[in-house]
Amino acid sequence: MEQAHASHVQRLSFAGLLVTVGIIFGDIGTSPLYVLKAIVGDKPIQKNLILGALSCIFWTLTLQTTIKYVILTLRADNNGEGGILSLYALVRKKSKWVVVPAMLGACALLADSIITPPISVSSAIEGLKVVNPDIPTIPIVIGIITVLFIIQQFGTNTVGRMFGPAMLIWFSMLAALGFMQIGKHVDIFLAIHPIYAYELLFNYPNGFWLLGAVFLCTTGAEALYSDLGHCGRSNIRVSWIFVKTCLLINYFGQGAWLLQEGELGHLLNNRNPFYEIMPRSFLPLGITIATLAAIIASQALISGTFTLVSEAMKLNLWPKMKVNYPTEARGQMYIAAMNWLLWLGCVFVVTYFKESGNMEAAYGLSITLTMLMTTLLLAQYLYLKKWNLFFVLTLLIVYLSIESSFLAANLLKFSEGGWITLLISGALFFIMWIWYKARMIKDKFTEFEPFEPILKKLRELSSDFTIAKYATNLVYMSAAPDASKIEKKISYSILQKQPKRADIYWIIHVEVLDTPYTTEYEVQKLVEDDVYRITFYLGFRVEQRINILFRKVVEELQKNDEVNIMSRYHSLKDYVAGDFKFVVLERYLPDEKTLTSLERFVMRTYFFLSHYLSISEGKSFGLDTSSLIVEKVPLVLPQTQDFYPNLKRRL
Repeated sequence: MEQAHASHVQRLSFAGLLVTVGIIFGDIGTSPLYVLKAIVGDKPIQKNLILGALSCIFWTLTLQTTIKYVILTLRADNNGEGGILSLYALVRKKSKWVVVPAMLGACALLADSIITPPISVSSAIEGLKVVNPDIPTIPIVIGIITVLFIIQQFGTNTVGRMFGPAMLIWFSMLAALGFMQIGKHVDIFLAIHPIYAYELLFNYPNGFWLLGAVFLCTTGAEALYSDLGHCGRSNIRVSWIFVKTCLLINYFGQGAWLLQEGELGHLLNNRNPFYEIMPRSFLPLGITIATLAAIIASQALISGTFTLVSEAMKLNLWPKMKVNYPTEARGQMYIAAMNWLLWLGCVFVVTYFKESGNMEAAYGLSITLTMLMTTLLLAQYLYLKKWNLFFVLTLLIVYLSIESSFLAANLLKFSEGGWITLLISGALFFIMWIWYKARMIKDKFTEFEPFEPILKKLRELSSDFTIAKYATNLVYMSAAPDASKIEKKISYSILQKQPKRADIYWIIHVEVLDTPYTTEYEVQKLVEDDVYRITFYLGFRVEQRINILFRKVVEELQKNDEVNIMSRYHSLKDYVAGDFKFVVLERYLPDEKTLTSLERFVMRTYFFLSHYLSISEGKSFGLDTSSLIVEKVPLVLPQTQDFYPNLKRRL
């Protein structure tokens, strides 16, 4: 049975709400640090600009975050789990085309995880310039980010308990600071009327292109969906009411302060409205709280990245990487290769852009792409769920229009840093595409044969004492979807390459399900006491430690007297358990003309990436290396008669 619903999704409770505030809203919660500063920029502060900006922020948070994500997208839960790859898993079997938007969205989200820590931490630390304009912030930012990535390997379970109270303090501070300014300009609430947003976008000079900066207020909306499994739909929806209220009060408070400045026709001159609304005596504490909130936002995104990559590996969209579990907390993982790649990316972003204001174009562009892809997948999900077709089409048109507008506005700043996002996303997408296409090519050239004749041979081989025993228990991983078939490469390995006599042959098949946390298995006795097939049904978020899973199954079979795994060696009979050997068949690319030019390019790139990015298949399944045999087999068996049709023997 699916375990996620029972244990992974929390019910509505105060503790659940506190956890939700701590781990889900960090990204969107730190947006007041830079959004209004980005919108105003170097433009003269005018009433129509400020009211229009606040109106755009209000309606963006309402349409994009509240309606699309909190109300609609959270409905698309995969047994309690969310995120773009969870959504892809729900629709992939009935809609093959969805793999492209799923890969694009996932890659853009990974690119976003390289930009979020730099922009969040930089925005917070730059508050120190209010106190000391000459303070060098870059070393401080890099130092904080470096420490953040170093501690990932130890797990963040203990520190994570502080996230809820810390973010509660942060959002309360946002609301308090906003209230202090709103009292001086109550008419700031006029900005709720959408006419001000319309006036800004269509009548203010180049107003439409300000959408790129406006979009930054909703950049964390995707995290609401990605972290659905950690907190549950009810906790997210209820806590969002509090979070959105605090955010809007702070935005409107900053707007009220700007209107006071605007009466004098001032420019911002690189000042940040977020820090300007703070009393000077509160600045040190305010900067400290802001920095802590930025660190929490970054931590949540890093953890989300590990989860996303782990899902992609299970869905065969990403190279197999070593996954560690530093704590016993469910879902907490550490992928060293991704951790240090992210760190390098973050350090590059900080040193290249130097200031948070320069990172805005790259930041908005990445998450816009993710949201566009989520819209496509969500529409397909609702269509397959038999929602009203008119409603689905309307939803698709409205949100594609909104997000395409945001995308166009962000693309305007392509040369100012947006190219970095597209470069990173493009490189990641290339890796995903190669991995996906290579899997299809490998499946295309995987040959199966009926298992029944092979079973007879295995029974005879098992009792042929003229052949030295290879192992008491011989285990193969198989891709055959059912017990009636077996790969030719497995039968070739056992019967022809080197006859491998064993007392018991085990065939293991892993079926990755579209549900996240299923852990079930099925045992088929193909030949009593000679050949067994075990099929593991594992969710796409379950760690595939086949060595442990197989051992548990064998122990249960032994306990139920369904199999005898004791040693069959005469001197050790019934004294010790028999030995186990795992045989993994790794493919290589032969010099073969059967593949097309594109297939050869894909496979060559695949094997190159496998060498440098991926761990071996044995390690990816968690097999015991002390009893593991790796055999190389060609992807395609060579047909030499086609190459030398005129070969003749000399007389």
